[in-house]
Amino acid sequence: MSQARVVNLYDLMDSAYDVPQIHDLSRQLGHVPLIDVNPRRNQALKAEIAAENQRCQLVGHPPAEAIRYHERSTVERVNARLKDEFGGRMVRVRGHAKVMCHLMFGILALTANQLVTLVT
Repeated sequence: MSQARVVNLYDLMDSAYDVPQIHDLSRQLGHVPLIDVNPRRNQALKAEIAAENQRCQLVGHPPAEAIRYHERSTVERVNARLKDEFGGRMVRVRGHAKVMCHLMFGILALTANQLVTLVT
């Protein structure tokens, strides 16, 4: 349903979704899967990932996937703050319009808080 409404090019997911089936489905849909690698209990893969990160830091050039994935973490931080600090977790009203109003007041307060933090 979302494919009919939105054109997206990337599938951003955390390491819990690192399975071949999800990678394959994402590619079949014409998307680029940006899924964090989950080494699970594979010590060799953990060492390889650590060595790759060290090489990237040495050269000073992060991979494009890391830059795109960082955008996801920024959005996740905003969502977490909205839920934890600005009333997004406990919505005690009914109806689409009231819930939207409640969340938008939270977004407004979050924006004001970020602006005050930016100025000071």
